[in-house]
Amino acid sequence: MGLIGRLVAPIVGGDRRVIVLGSARMVGAIGNSFLIVVLPLYIASGVVNLEGLLGGQIGVGPASVPVTEPLLIGFVLSLFGFLNSLSQPWTGRLSDRAGARRPFILAGIALLGTASGLYVFATDYWTLVVLRAAQGLGAALTIPAVVALVNEYAAGADERGENFGVFNTFRLFGYGFGPILAGVVVEGGPYDLSGLGIETVLGRPAVIDGFDAAFLAACAGAYLSFALVYWLVHDTEESAKASDTDVSIRVFGDDRLLDPVFALGLATVAMGICVALFATLQNQINLRLDQAPIWFGVQFAAVTIANVVFQVPVGRAADRLGRRPFLLAGFVLLVPSTLLQGVVTTPTTMLAVRLLQGIAVAFAFPPSLAIAGDIASEGESGSTLSVLTMGFGLGVAIGPLTSGFLVEYGFIVPFAVGAALAVGALLAVVTQVEETLGVSA
Repeated sequence: MGLIGRLVAPIVGGDRRVIVLGSARMVGAIGNSFLIVVLPLYIASGVVNLEGLLGGQIGVGPASVPVTEPLLIGFVLSLFGFLNSLSQPWTGRLSDRAGARRPFILAGIALLGTASGLYVFATDYWTLVVLRAAQGLGAALTIPAVVALVNEYAAGADERGENFGVFNTFRLFGYGFGPILAGVVVEGGPYDLSGLGIETVLGRPAVIDGFDAAFLAACAGAYLSFALVYWLVHDTEESAKASDTDVSIRVFGDDRLLDPVFALGLATVAMGICVALFATLQNQINLRLDQAPIWFGVQFAAVTIANVVFQVPVGRAADRLGRRPFLLAGFVLLVPSTLLQGVVTTPTTMLAVRLLQGIAVAFAFPPSLAIAGDIASEGESGSTLSVLTMGFGLGVAIGPLTSGFLVEYGFIVPFAVGAALAVGALLAVVTQVEETLGVSA
């Protein structure tokens, strides 16, 4: 069996329901990463009216900053991450209390897809803000319910790590390769549809530009995801065991300083920050390494590629050998793989370091979710696992802002701060998180 066959075999042989959920998240991730690429270009193209916004000030006195086009782009992109992440404990608890996951998944996908299609009509900035906020809420409805269902589909603890590995492989594939597809779609426009017998599209002539094609593609992908979930995914008996407790994230543990799920959530925030530091620094990295822009794209995707390759094998191994060894190994690798990004001076070594960081994430994240799933009380998977999904999303939202601010003090500074956060995460995991595989609740 060739390399591709060995990589695909564990996924194809997995639970069909998990594969469907993973496929649905992959389509959603493609749509979201489409917009990460397309929205900045769309705003900068002049289609969106920024009159009355540019040239103003935010803040008072010395603390004020001018309103620029990059700032407006950064706000509309970050809004999704913050709203999505901070809403997840609440939406996760709502799905626990309702004793149902599927309606939340479907509602979230529908909201994401509809908002993607409505970008076609958005010609002013505040409409973009409203649509992006709606998508953040849609993601918040979907993610905790999906992750809880993946957890509940595991027949036992010895399948939980593999389930999360399969699920995350699909999700990361969509997130990593969506930008490439978005670039192809935007650059390939305009598209003349008259040859297909279509005279008008949404009341417009049958010629659509690359931006509208990307928005409509993201919308169509979301509704394909909706159809897959509607026909092939159903709640479990465990899902139906509703919990009537209030939203509560335990901070302190019974026999240690921190609750293990909270400790994992903090560690996951640090991991998300470390991964996302790279995203903002394209110009500085290309100049420092004297590399063409295509190198940056390959280096950016390297973390995702490593994740796609290692998620399922690590998840399966964690089901057999234990969660904690892989969890610790992941955070140990995260420290040098983050710091070295501020030290290396050639494109190939940067690529190698980014691949190492991707391996670190693949070692840490599936076991983290599996441990949280092992700990979750019956009927509380949504709120328990949302601590980790919220943590990673929050870290990914904070990372670019952090590097954009700290790079002014020196190129290595953002990566040194990220490495320090990774050390803190490692200490939290070592001291606050125990092995859960084979341990009775």
